[in-house]
Amino acid sequence: MHPLLLTAFAFVTGLTAGGLVSTLMELLCGRRLAFAEPFISSSHLARSLAATAFAGPFMLVNEAVAAHSARNISRLSLLSCLCTAMLWALALGVVLLELAAAVLA
Repeated sequence: MHPLLLTAFAFVTGLTAGGLVSTLMELLCGRRLAFAEPFISSSHLARSLAATAFAGPFMLVNEAVAAHSARNISRLSLLSCLCTAMLWALALGVVLLELAAAVLA
């Protein structure tokens, strides 16, 4: 497969997986996704790490947009957060595709 297509597929895979987990977490908790309780808890470290690994890009975007709306961060900081979330989604997609390849092989 062409490297650019593989990269795009990994990005979309990470975005889709993160979006599904994020939506499920928001529906179950009834709150906007954020780096706060009930999504992140020091008493449930493993659950918090798993939630952050999958839903982290969407948590980061939600927090950055809220901070920018409240005029707490600049437009450049918002752009930096959006780029970081995109790279995070790409990394998540690569990990998920590697896990799928290992399971199916």
